[in-house]
This record gives sequence, C-alpha cells and structure tokens, in this order.
Amino acid sequence: MAKRDNDMKSKVDRIVEKFLGFNEPVLAATALNCVNNGYDKKKTTEKLGNLLDTSKAEKLAEKLSGLYTEGVKDTKTNRKRHFDDLDPFTENKKIKSDRDADKKGDVLSSNEIKNMMANAQKMIEERKKSLMAIKGGSNTNSQPPVKSAPKALPTPPISSTVSAVRVPDEKAKKIALLQAQIKNKLSSGVLGFDGSGIQVGKPTPLILDSEGRTVDSTGREVQLTHVVPTLKANIRAKKREEFKAQLQEKPTEESSEAKFFDPRISARSNVRNRKALRFHEPGKFQQMADRMRMKAQLQKLQSEISQIAKKTGITSATKLAQIAPKVEQTSADIPHVEWWDSVVLLNDSYGPDDEEPKLKEEAITHLIEHPIQMKAPTVPSKPVYMPVFLTKKERKKLRRQNRRETWKEEQEKIRLGLVAPPEPKLRISNLMRALGTEAVQDPTKMEAHVKAQMAKRAKQHEEANAARRLNQDQRREKRRRKLMEDTTLGVHVSVYRVKDLTNMTKKFKVEMNCKQLFMTGAVIMYKDCNVVIVEGGPKQQSKYHRLMMQRIKWEEDSVKNTDGKETPNNCVLVWEGMTPTRHFGEMKFKVCATEKLAREQLRKHGVEHYWDLAYSGTVLETEEK
Repeated sequence: MAKRDNDMKSKVDRIVEKFLGFNEPVLAATALNCVNNGYDKKKTTEKLGNLLDTSKAEKLAEKLSGLYTEGVKDTKTNRKRHFDDLDPFTENKKIKSDRDADKKGDVLSSNEIKNMMANAQKMIEERKKSLMAIKGGSNTNSQPPVKSAPKALPTPPISSTVSAVRVPDEKAKKIALLQAQIKNKLSSGVLGFDGSGIQVGKPTPLILDSEGRTVDSTGREVQLTHVVPTLKANIRAKKREEFKAQLQEKPTEESSEAKFFDPRISARSNVRNRKALRFHEPGKFQQMADRMRMKAQLQKLQSEISQIAKKTGITSATKLAQIAPKVEQTSADIPHVEWWDSVVLLNDSYGPDDEEPKLKEEAITHLIEHPIQMKAPTVPSKPVYMPVFLTKKERKKLRRQNRRETWKEEQEKIRLGLVAPPEPKLRISNLMRALGTEAVQDPTKMEAHVKAQMAKRAKQHEEANAARRLNQDQRREKRRRKLMEDTTLGVHVSVYRVKDLTNMTKKFKVEMNCKQLFMTGAVIMYKDCNVVIVEGGPKQQSKYHRLMMQRIKWEEDSVKNTDGKETPNNCVLVWEGMTPTRHFGEMKFKVCATEKLAREQLRKHGVEHYWDLAYSGTVLETEEK
C-alpha cells in the first residue's frame, strides 16, 4: 500500500512539474489529495482554481483524471487478489480437489487387495498371541487356554482392508518394545514383584523347622530383626535393667585382707578416739581485754593529736617535707670567692680564717658603680609599633581613591595609544541603547554577540577566582600559620592537675586539641594525680584553658577516695607562666606506678618542679578532707 502511494505521489509531482515548468509542492499536494479522494474533473478544477487560473486548472484536471482511472484499476485488482487469498471457500475447494486427485491415484488392483487382507489377518493373529502371552505370564497358576480351531474370518470390505493395510509396521514394533519393558520391570521388582514372582513390600512368610528355628524357603536359618527402643525413657529403662543384671551376676568377694599393702601409709583404726579437754590458762581473757582497752586509748589519743596538728598546719608541713626531694649539696657548688668580692680581693681568695683578707686599696673609691642593666629575654630587640586601625568610612574612602587613581592611569594609557580601548560592556538590558541602528538591522546577530561577550566575562571571572583559590596544602599552611604563634621571646606554659584521666573520650580531647592547636606538652598519669603540661602561645593557651576548665565536663565521672567514698572528678590549674624555651615535643602519655617514677620522667626534661607543685596540691587536698 505504501509503495502504491509513493508511486502515485511521484507521478503527480512529474505531471505538475511538466505542466508548470518548475516544482510547486503546494500545488502537487493539492493535486495528490484530489486523486486520492477520487474527485471528478469539475471538483478537481474547483480545488485547483484556488491556486491557478481557471483555464490552467481545467487543463491540469484533465491530465489528473487519466491518472485517477489508472489508480482505480490498480486498487481493484489488488483488492481482488487480496480477497482471493483470504477466502476460505477457495481454500476448501483446493483441498477437495487434492483429495479427489489422491483417490483417483489410489485405485488398487484385485491382487493388491488380497495381499493387504492377508497381511492384516497375520497382524491380528500376532497381536492375539502377544496378548495371550501377557495373560499367561500374569496368571502362572491358571490353566493354559484351550486352543480352538481357527475360524474363517469374514472378508472385510474394501474400505476396512485399505485402512488395515495403512496401519504401519511401527505399531508391531512398539507392541514388542512395550512387552519387553513390562518383562524387565517385572523381573527388576519396580512394579512390586521380584524375579521369583513374589510381590515386593509384603512380609516374608514365617517358616519354622522341627527344632523351632526360622528358615526360608530353601531351608537356611534366618535371623529375625530385633526391635530396638528409640525413646529416651525406654533406652534408660533398658540400661537400668542391664546394670541390675550385672550386679546380680557379680560374685560377692569377701576380702578380709587387702591384696596390696603400702607401709608408708599409716593405718587408721576403725574406732573414733575422743578428744581430750583442753583448758585455758587463768587470766588469758583479762590480758586480751587490757590490750583492747590500751589500743582504743591510743587511737583516741592519735586522733586528738591529728586534729590539733591539722589546726596548726603541722601535718601538711610534715607531708610536704616527706615529699620534698632530698638535695645533696656538694663542695663543688660552693664558690671560693663570691663574684662581688673578687673585684676588691688581692689574690682572689679570702686567705686563712684567722687572718683578715688582703684588699686592693686602689679599687676602693668614693664612687658607686652601677652594673649595666641587661634586657629581659621577653623584651623585643626592635621597637614595636601599635597598628593603626581605620574606621569603616575611612576604609571605603581610601578604596575609592585608589580605584580612581587606577582608572585615571588606564585612561591616560588609552589616550597615548599604549593600550587598546576596551570593548563596551554590553548586556541584554543596554543592547538597544549601546548598539543603536546595528541592533535594529540584525537583532538576532547582536543578541548572540552580547550573550557571547557575557559568557566570556563570566568565564574570566571564574578563572580569576580559581587562580586565587588555595589548594589543600596552601589551606593547611594558612591554618597552621594562623594558629602558630611566635614563641622566640618566651613560651607560655600551663600545668593542670586532674584526679582521674581514664575516660577515653576526655583523654582523646586532651591529646587532639593539643595537636590541632600546634602545642607541645606531656601527660603524667598517676593515681589521684594526673598532670597535664602544655606549651604554646598566649592565644593557644587561652583556647586550651577554655577546653580544660569549661568545655570538658569532668564532674560527670566519679572517683573513689582513700575512704572508699565516691567523689566527683575535677580539674585544677596548678600553675601558668613563661619559660625561655620549650621542654617537650609532641604530646605523649606516660603511665607511672610510683610518684618517684613520675618525678623522674619530668626530671629528664628539667621540669621536675611541675610534679612537686601538682602532687603537693593533691596531698593538701586529702589532708583537708
């Protein structure tokens, strides 16, 4: 159908092009519509008169009328072919004619019909024999059937003979195959029979001989299966019965004397000896009572002494004296001559103890010598000027003046011809005002030009931002530079004391905040006295101080004191000040079993006095309580 439409369209296009001398799609489409709808000459002329003159329309309609008759003939022939293909009656006629031809070709002679009948009779006899064989196999005890004299079979009609002959020899083969399969199944026991003809699944018949033993059909002795209990209760009962039977069968052995004797083991008598009475010495319990009274009086006296000592402060001083390290002063620490006396002494020595030291008379005058005053290490060598901070209005004014100066320099370069003048900054809003007549002549082109310029400006802006954007390393360095402080003039140190630092969350915060703020320090962990030491700048110390004293909630954890009572955990700032240099590196945790070991850890870094301060505070707190 589509092919026919394409052919018709091409014919109409050729007619219209030949008639006008050029191709006209609108006129060709109108003419094709008239041909497809089957308009007559008059109506086709009316349709084409809207596009052509009346005379020309009539001529073109005459040419198209011939094309219309051809199209009608083609459609009729196609439809006829189509209906002929789909007509069921024609198909039935074909089938009947084929059958008639087959019947004409199947006309048989008389000899062929006799042979067919004989073959059919042979097949029937063979089938009867096979059926009788099956019946005989299934009924072994039944008597064999009595053969009767073969009767003369009636002569079948020609139609039945033909149908019998047409039965293929494959049926006989299938019957023989089916019989073989049945025999195999009977012999294998699949159908419920074993090879000897006994049905499988039924219990074997019980045969007893003269002695009462179970035997099979051949006379051999058969061992019957015994029932074994499966329930737990039955199994236990059976075991119990077997155990009782074993006890009854076991003979009682009268063993008056042991077969084996070990002389190392002392033989005990069967008679139980009574224990003799033991009396306490007179006055024993009186002595025990006197000792208890003396102990109670001593404890009372000690408590009174400790209370008086607490009021006077003797206890705290004693404890601190016990804690204080023993410093052994050697002779090398004592100088021979003090530095202020070395200027006036003659031989840089005091001389014998019984004589007066010899002095330099010329060194002693009426003038007073003032030593040169040295600068403290915290005082900077260069003068420090206070930075000037401008107000918001002043900053805006200064920025406006700088931009004005830059713009004037650019204008001067453009006037001198050193720099090309920049393109006008076009936007969609100022398109008509900036371009004028050019925008009116070709607005599409001007709009595309403006959009390209806008995209170019946006791209330059993004590239400039990307060029100014810092990468990951630069951002890390900027953050480090912002947090790091100059500690060349002095290092700020803070020492904190925490009762308990076993909570992993709080321990992690103490360590990670020190690393994030780029601080140094150490943590000494000891029972009831955990010392946290941090070194850094003033801003770093303020942030860390807020962490230790405000952000971390130490009171959430409870700690057991010496009396076994639970008290809330706390954090105390022991000391803060400045040192000339750092004493620690990256923060590390040191677990110490004894206070001596803890002090030794800090002595390696030359700051053992931090431990003395922290631990003395712990001792004083315990004494106050």
